[in-house]
Amino acid sequence: MPSFSRSKAVFLLSGAVLFFLIGFGFRAGRIPPNDALEQAWKQAKSLISEPHFLNDQAYDREGAQTVGSGVQHSGLTLLVSVWKTAGSWEPGIKLINQRGDTIHAWRIHPEELFPTLQEKGRIGYIHGTQLLPDGDLVFNIEPRMGTARVDACGTVQWTIAGGSHHSVGQASDGSFWISDISSHPRTKSKEFPNGYPGLDHPVYVDKIAHVSSSGDIIEKINLLDVIYENDLEKHISKAYISADASVPTGTLPTEDITHLNDVEPLSENMADEYPQFETGDLLISLRNLHLVFVLDPDTQTVKWHSSKPFTMQHDPDFMGDGWIGVFDNRRDFTETGNMLGGSRIVAVQPQSDSLKSLFPTSLSDTFYTAVGGKWQRLDNGNLLLNEYTEGRVVEVAPDGRTVWEWIKSPTDTGQVPSVQEATRYDLTKETTSSWPCASEETVRSPSS
Repeated sequence: MPSFSRSKAVFLLSGAVLFFLIGFGFRAGRIPPNDALEQAWKQAKSLISEPHFLNDQAYDREGAQTVGSGVQHSGLTLLVSVWKTAGSWEPGIKLINQRGDTIHAWRIHPEELFPTLQEKGRIGYIHGTQLLPDGDLVFNIEPRMGTARVDACGTVQWTIAGGSHHSVGQASDGSFWISDISSHPRTKSKEFPNGYPGLDHPVYVDKIAHVSSSGDIIEKINLLDVIYENDLEKHISKAYISADASVPTGTLPTEDITHLNDVEPLSENMADEYPQFETGDLLISLRNLHLVFVLDPDTQTVKWHSSKPFTMQHDPDFMGDGWIGVFDNRRDFTETGNMLGGSRIVAVQPQSDSLKSLFPTSLSDTFYTAVGGKWQRLDNGNLLLNEYTEGRVVEVAPDGRTVWEWIKSPTDTGQVPSVQEATRYDLTKETTSSWPCASEETVRSPSS
């Protein structure tokens, strides 16, 4: 057998270290051929990555357009989606005007923010954002990568690695409440050391993380503990019990039993309109339990909850005057929502136990997304709606008529990327010009 001397081993190891340091230097200094190699890797990654965010095209149009003669609400719309750049899919966040022109865009590269957590061969995507007045953005990157804050140039202010997902909500004191999840399925917690009654198999545990404006974790609240401590575990049974009596007791079809998708703190300037709640109380949505509730984060007491009106809901919001609005997906067994009539926006008033429908009306166009979706009530009474799987954003008047829409451009194969979020901000090109790295020239539509 050939001998392998110690000196040869040292030589080979030294060579490997040298090549690593050279490569690192090229990467850090962006010295050629680094950019070419990086672009080649991105293109290769786009070929092996599963494009899980692509859906069949639902509309025969694209871009922004004004519809009818209704009044649109002013401002710029923040879009969160993925865009193909130089042959590679990349997550992005941009502000557009009503013509669809890009006023500002942020540079976001998940593999640079969380290099050790990037899942091999999978494209990270942005899910949950909060735009701040100076152009800073706080956002989550999934799957299970973390939260980052960047300035208007995309320069990183801080990052938190972890399981953050779906939503970022800012409290009156400037801190953030962020959806979070355990890194692995589990059967017990500190509060339930002998396990959660009835849950015989490990499940993912959703949490809500309280994070300071500087990126420090203040606390995390275990929502499965909250459910059991507030006698809400019946909603687990109602959501998953099988009509087939032959299914074994304790069998769950998923490890994702709660699926937290939103947490919103009650602001100080709106708290007086909710006699049952106080500033800082949290409005929380658990999609897979069809459950919305308000939580006191200090005592972890559920002050109010509702399940009956919703099916796989998203994005509950404090609307004012005691009302809570909810994006009710009404997911059913059909591709277009034919069974239940499509998605809707409903409002509930806890103190009066009242329910009303805000959208659709008899004047509304078809609207349905089985998963995802967000909504926003604008100051003039219009609603901004995000049709997630169809890659469409639509603004409707109070009577339900469409007044504006924006639709993602399809790929050559007739597929459309999902739009994770759409939010209207009270901004203009002039107000954004004070941000660092403000765009001097508007990028004209089409840029969808």
